[in-house]
Amino acid sequence: MENKNFDVIITGGSYSGLSAAMALGRSLRNVLVIDNGKPCNRQTPHSHNFVTHDGKTPAEIAKLAKQDVGKYDTVRFYNGTVVKTSKANKGFVIETSTGEKFYAKKLILASGVKDIMPDIPGFAECWGISVIHCPYCHGYEVKNEITGILSNGDMAYEFSKLIFNLTKNLTLFTNGKAVLSDEQLEKLKNNNIILNEDEIKEVKHENGFIQKIIFKNGKEVPLQALYAKIPFEQNINVDDLGCEITEQGFIKVDIMQKTTVSGLFACGDTVTMMRSVANAVAQGNFAGAMVNKELSDDEF
Repeated sequence: MENKNFDVIITGGSYSGLSAAMALGRSLRNVLVIDNGKPCNRQTPHSHNFVTHDGKTPAEIAKLAKQDVGKYDTVRFYNGTVVKTSKANKGFVIETSTGEKFYAKKLILASGVKDIMPDIPGFAECWGISVIHCPYCHGYEVKNEITGILSNGDMAYEFSKLIFNLTKNLTLFTNGKAVLSDEQLEKLKNNNIILNEDEIKEVKHENGFIQKIIFKNGKEVPLQALYAKIPFEQNINVDDLGCEITEQGFIKVDIMQKTTVSGLFACGDTVTMMRSVANAVAQGNFAGAMVNKELSDDEF
């Protein structure tokens, strides 16, 4: 790629990044989208709760999106991994794993997050298939099935309320001593939600579909679906940029998708716990529009 200078660079070419690229391409901005083709939902068989695309595979939606964005000739794509992002005098410098450097007036972070899998055999193989994170994305498909929640504390309690609406055959697995208040425990009991504090040894499955949970004490519990809240980390190291990170680990943005660093925007899974295709597309579209406005203000 001969041209190294762009109006905007977008790190991440999934739903949020492509949506931002479309808004900018339609505004005649020279845009580079850098993506390594490894989205967090690559193992998920179907995507839901996004009108016009309900039930399609994540890869199919992304392919269609890239085709749409590719129609705008000011948008370029680069297959690679960003390893360093830094502020320059008049914008930003992006360096990839191959050592190439690109420059932009504005930068949009849409690279998503990396889920950190627990050290439980079988868990990672089921992630996105029968071990799921979102009742809005996957809950309807496993309604009324034998369901579990892997979580603890206040998050486990709040999550239990949501899942209880979808199935009454529900067990909360805390994988160790529960850290719930007496009031919370009483509420779970009154709603016939089983509390299991045994430590998990393994998730037994067939091709990613849970069969049962095996515990370290030798007990087993049959299961068809398991909701889990697990830790994550940003896919891109933003330390050199100096943007503020929230207590939950997300990049902090305002209502305009602007970070705490001038000229730096972020959208999608990097900024919110509402990890859905529809939300990512909406945020990306808005971020692209706001970046274009800022460029217009700068140039006028």
